[in-house]
Amino acid sequence: MSGHEQQIRATTVIATLRDGRIAMGADGQVTLGDTVMKHGAEKVRKVARGTAVVGFAGSAADALALMELLEAKLEAYPGQIRRAAVELARDWRTDRVLRRLEAMLLVGDAQSLLVVSGNGDVIEPDDGVAAIGSGGSFALSAGRALLRHTSLPAEDIVREALLVASEICIYTNDRINVVTLP
Repeated sequence: MSGHEQQIRATTVIATLRDGRIAMGADGQVTLGDTVMKHGAEKVRKVARGTAVVGFAGSAADALALMELLEAKLEAYPGQIRRAAVELARDWRTDRVLRRLEAMLLVGDAQSLLVVSGNGDVIEPDDGVAAIGSGGSFALSAGRALLRHTSLPAEDIVREALLVASEICIYTNDRINVVTLP
């Protein structure tokens, strides 16, 4: 396979809302084809002057470009996560250049959690937990079970769900980074 045909696979990102806090975390693995290229990538961060958190899955360059656009939307609509996410999704879906970007974003604050995709989707989960990436379904399942059946704080739920995903998904490792608000 040439470099153009290899698919970059990476990541599990999960976020949980609990008790007026949001925790978002991700593993650190980046994989190109059948090779692990990096173990400690940071895929979650605080944005909008520390008032929101965002995580990404997919092409790193595409995701970073989208995160910059999201930050601009958050500056244009301060404190309005939903509005900023909807505006980003609309631009992403309708702009010819942006439409080619291959990534997904999780964005949230202490009250809201949203999944944003290039198809124009802005999805708010019913239960305060969402996950994206190749190990997202594994982490989501673990996160939902922990949220329903334990009193663990949000950051512990995120960390434990990522550890479960790392045991199942070959594109997810156990080098976990968790960011919380407030």
